[in-house]
Amino acid sequence: MDKKDTEEFYEKLKGKLLESTSWPSNYLYKFIVPTDEERISQIHEIFDNTGAVIESKKSKKGTYTSLSITVHLQNPDEVILKYKEVSVVEGIISL
Repeated sequence: MDKKDTEEFYEKLKGKLLESTSWPSNYLYKFIVPTDEERISQIHEIFDNTGAVIESKKSKKGTYTSLSITVHLQNPDEVILKYKEVSVVEGIISL
């Protein structure tokens, strides 16, 4: 995705979050990342000190790890900020 598409995506997401959720609220992130302690640690660090509950589960072959992260956020901008922060993790897929 180029920068313009990415910004459009986040603007649409913000609109949907404002319509569908009353803020502040809990938000559930779901990510898939190649099973690698360094990458998983990066994600843990991004959500460190936020009170997030992080559940992880390895795929059957152990190649990938799915992460479900529930965190209490104040508004859609905070949701988008976290998506942008995790986007630097190599190989991450946001669901």
